[in-house]
Amino acid sequence: MKRPYSFTMNFCNSSLLLAVFLLLNMIAFSQDVITVRAGSPGAVINKNIYGHFSEHLGHCIYNGFYVGDTNKTIPNTAGVRNDVIAALRKLKIPLLRWPGGCFADTYHWKDGIGPKDKRPTIVNKWWGGVTEDNSFGTHDFLNMCEELGAEPYLCGNVGSGTVQELADWVQYTTFDGKSPMSDLRRANGREKPWNVKYWGIGNEAWGCGGNMRPEYYADNFRKYVNFMGGNVFRIASGASSSDYQWTETLMKNIPTYLIDGIGMHHYAVIDWDHKSSATNFTEQQYFTTMQRALLMEEYVTKHSAIMDKYDSAKKVALVVDEWGGWYDVEPGTNPGFLFQQNTMRDAMIAGVTLNIFNNHCDRVRMANLAQTINVLQAVILTDKEKIILTPTYHVMEMYNVHQDATLLPVSVKTTDYTLNNEKLPAISASASKDKNGAMHISVVNIDAEKKQDVTINVEGATFKTITGRLLSSPKIQDHNTFDNPEKVKPSSFTGFRYTGNSVSMQLPPASVVVLEVK
Repeated sequence: MKRPYSFTMNFCNSSLLLAVFLLLNMIAFSQDVITVRAGSPGAVINKNIYGHFSEHLGHCIYNGFYVGDTNKTIPNTAGVRNDVIAALRKLKIPLLRWPGGCFADTYHWKDGIGPKDKRPTIVNKWWGGVTEDNSFGTHDFLNMCEELGAEPYLCGNVGSGTVQELADWVQYTTFDGKSPMSDLRRANGREKPWNVKYWGIGNEAWGCGGNMRPEYYADNFRKYVNFMGGNVFRIASGASSSDYQWTETLMKNIPTYLIDGIGMHHYAVIDWDHKSSATNFTEQQYFTTMQRALLMEEYVTKHSAIMDKYDSAKKVALVVDEWGGWYDVEPGTNPGFLFQQNTMRDAMIAGVTLNIFNNHCDRVRMANLAQTINVLQAVILTDKEKIILTPTYHVMEMYNVHQDATLLPVSVKTTDYTLNNEKLPAISASASKDKNGAMHISVVNIDAEKKQDVTINVEGATFKTITGRLLSSPKIQDHNTFDNPEKVKPSSFTGFRYTGNSVSMQLPPASVVVLEVK
């Protein structure tokens, strides 16, 4: 009787030792190791990091969001496409910036209210020189945000507008009592205010917003916010990429009690004069684009360090209110409309950028992808009654599990993605824990050719189940078209094993994975 019992115990012990040996061996020789410190939670990942940007540019507003309330061929609500509303609700879009962009500093909001047949036209000097009829204005945008369940972020006209004009707009949209502007709002059919919280004081004041020096803009900012009124979140027009002097000057010259956020814009552009095709690009062009995208880590870190000098309590948010990839427009389209396709390259940009924002959520508390529909790195493309969701859309939908979750710090030991003697980190990651206790770990492999063997070690937590979603495609140039709208879409991911608190998985080239750990 003892011999079989003894044999069973020895067999179990041997199996256990073998499993431990294999696990240790797997960890020791894994190419990439991600450590998630679940026992050391960080700040909350503000959902507004997942915000979007809509400008009067090309077919973003007109024939994008808005087809007109007399349109009988495309289902709409007050002129806004129902399929767009449904797609953005699924995306859990938290925030939408409007009306620009460069357009904001030539936009006079009173031209876009009242009876539509009596609104004046405007020539869009920035984007294509087209004449717009102002049929999409303040009421249309703010009512649309209510349909979407998204917070509006209005960008005020500092370049060609006045202090009074911005103060009137704030009163029109936020004041519930009796006043000239609230009476005007009621006369235009809206009884209660929308209570718009987020306001940008101009856009790119260093460039299309007025070619201002930072000292001059800082003084203008102080003047404008002094007369705005309302309980609002005031966002300064911030720096372009690595213009640290702009951030330093604003933080030094604007008291923190006057400012709630400071902007920063950065686009992943190979070369402003030679941007590359959005779809017909080489691996070298892809590599260079990812170099530019990954600079976001350096820029966010250094701008945050400057802000820390003047605001150690981190009261002022870093607002990256324009980011994304920028390429040549599609052949045969208006160069001023900035219409470009969206490939797996854009999915990689979105994945690594959102990981950076998540990991810096103590200071980065808002960001806006440029732009929502038909412009630059769009999440939606439309053509008459047709609509497609882009690879960028799918990444942002996969990542929306991080919205308002608590950051779990990660450290990443990664191999290099090497091309022509240049190197980039192959693996990017971020992690969070939601209010229900589920952990989500998002991992990106930017290597266009090689699979990556990844081990994830979770410290300070135990788990029982893991599920995953994957976005990948055979080529980095792959994209969705109106003829093939689902060529690139997420799928269930089961290519992982887990033992104890460690997970091992193999990521395909140029892929994004989001794991849910419970």
